[in-house]
Amino acid sequence: MAKIMKIISNDYSVSACNHGFGCNKFDNLSPVMVKMPVFSNSGTNLSLRSSADADFFGRRVALRGLEKRVRTQAVAAFDVKMSISLGKSLKWWEKGLQPNMKEITGAEDLVESLLKAGDKLVVVDFFSPGCGGCKALHPKLCQLAEMNPDVQFLQVNYEEHKSMCYSLNVHVLPFFRFYRGAEGRLCSFSCTNATIKKFKDALAKHKPDRSSLGPPKGLEEKELVALGANQDLTFVYNPKPEQPQKEAAPPLLAPVPTVAASSLPLPLPIPLKPTSGSKQDDKDKTLVSFGR
Repeated sequence: MAKIMKIISNDYSVSACNHGFGCNKFDNLSPVMVKMPVFSNSGTNLSLRSSADADFFGRRVALRGLEKRVRTQAVAAFDVKMSISLGKSLKWWEKGLQPNMKEITGAEDLVESLLKAGDKLVVVDFFSPGCGGCKALHPKLCQLAEMNPDVQFLQVNYEEHKSMCYSLNVHVLPFFRFYRGAEGRLCSFSCTNATIKKFKDALAKHKPDRSSLGPPKGLEEKELVALGANQDLTFVYNPKPEQPQKEAAPPLLAPVPTVAASSLPLPLPIPLKPTSGSKQDDKDKTLVSFGR
């Protein structure tokens, strides 16, 4: 029996349908068509009868045409799967990203991300897909981000946000800016894989936890104005109205102390020249001596 089944499997494609449902779809698949063979049990021997005596509801079964079609469909499915997998391949700046690394989608996203960071140290990384220095530095940045989970890394794609980078005066790549809380921008510099020590030193200098008074500052006022004036961006910025400064009151003059007239010293009378030999002279001398 096993030998007979092996012969049939090599020469025929057998359908599992024995009620005639769904079998019509095989009618025109191939010009090579045969009747379904059936087995008859005469005594103890099994024999393969002719298709003329087969009881398969008069339907035909496709042979090698079906096999060819199935093989073609399998190849097509494999090609589709490969194309999907290739389409999902990660770009170099998407590999090795850590939870504290985020790609900026626009000017609004950059401003909001800096304000929402609070007192966290924020590192803004300006890169370009075609920059060899950016590509070589990316794995080390991912390692530093993993080692410093309390630091927020923001990635800005220069090619996708070129106009925004112009407004922020970024013209050299790779380029970094450090921000923190109410202090705003701490430093900005460019470094490569060979000068990564500059980045590590800045990270060690500004990383220590410290509280800053006031709300987060984020971008500087002139940068916000430049972004709002950029017609290529949808960013809208309304500068805060300047509050008029109160005029300082003139300094008060020190009051002049008043002195009672009674406390002033009385002027002494001017002595008269004495006249010799007169009584009046003796009287005047007496008055002067008593201070009257």
